[in-house]
Amino acid sequence: MPGLRGPSDYSQEPPRHPALLVNSKEPFNAEPHRSCLVSSYVTPVDFFYKRNHGPVPLLDHHIDKISVSIAGLLENRKELYMKDILKLPKYAVTATLQCAGNRRTAMSKTRKVKGVGWDISAIGNAVWSGAKLADVLELVGISKHSHISPHGGKHVEFVSIDKCKEENGGPYKASIPLSHATNPEADVLLAYEMNGETLNRDHGYPLRVIVPGVIGARSVKWLDSINIIAQECQGFFMQKDYKMFPPSVDWDNIDWSTRRPVMDFPIQSAICSLDEVNDLRPGKIKIKGYAVSGGGRGIERVDVSIDNGKSWAEASKSQKDGITYISDDNERNDKWAWVLFEAEADVTDTTTHIVAKAVDIAGNIQPENVEFIWNLRGILNTSWHRVRVRIGGSNLSSAKYSV
Repeated sequence: MPGLRGPSDYSQEPPRHPALLVNSKEPFNAEPHRSCLVSSYVTPVDFFYKRNHGPVPLLDHHIDKISVSIAGLLENRKELYMKDILKLPKYAVTATLQCAGNRRTAMSKTRKVKGVGWDISAIGNAVWSGAKLADVLELVGISKHSHISPHGGKHVEFVSIDKCKEENGGPYKASIPLSHATNPEADVLLAYEMNGETLNRDHGYPLRVIVPGVIGARSVKWLDSINIIAQECQGFFMQKDYKMFPPSVDWDNIDWSTRRPVMDFPIQSAICSLDEVNDLRPGKIKIKGYAVSGGGRGIERVDVSIDNGKSWAEASKSQKDGITYISDDNERNDKWAWVLFEAEADVTDTTTHIVAKAVDIAGNIQPENVEFIWNLRGILNTSWHRVRVRIGGSNLSSAKYSV
């Protein structure tokens, strides 16, 4: 993308909200306090997690001179300027993005893992606006719902201007199957707005990819070029990262070629209204959090427990104000977005573990223990989310729930 450059140092970083919890300063990776996530269905830009692999790119020229090249297995290469993208039909898609390493810190307590130490807030829900990738690809002769292009392309690679050490100073890149990219119902966007405003630098200004329902690593920011390729992207973050290995694999016996790159994220939920350890007075407490599943699968149920999973109550679920959430109603729901859940519990025990778990419309449910899904990179921790509450002078047997 001519006019957009990746700086060689961190001297020109954008401003960030001081309330963010910084996990690494250079590159900048930060998340909001968990309570921020349940303050609104759409996450404010300032409190949307920041995930970077290097210095944040800078725009040197006027936006009109910015372009994205589309090349590879095509009849002719095409240079697509921002003005061309802005002329295409504009779509607004509400979608939750989640870093594959969300909740890594909890997994590392079982056994050490490698990666940014995220709590439960490397996730956010936003309204992304832009052109559908399926419409863009039609401009270069690739029809909607294509599994293979006229010249043998089966994957769409996104290349960023972002330079990162994992690529030996080269650009960040990732890919998705052509069948996914050309499906209008998959809602893959070349986005230029977030929550009704122009993207800011941390979130990919001036143009980024949004792949709803898929781990955030595939939603490439600061888009420089698009390549139509025969095989999936061979970049570091597709081939030597973000793959799910069993607990038996360690850094001495790992073989990256034995696993496919992670795409859809699994069913996930977390409690946001309480910290990991809470000292509270006896009585009623509200239990609030989020639940989401990849691939556009709706949330059928969120269960909460105040006795560490011995008994359960179903929480209420919501998305948009005034509209009843029904898990399989994609006419009224935002199918790519989280639900916020809420329950009220009358807690009367001195030490209580409060637990949340979710079930999606395919019957996928979160595993009980993190040990079962431990992996050396600490990704996809979707185990039951537990928080500890210490309340004195009570009797657990009298605990009650309400929603």
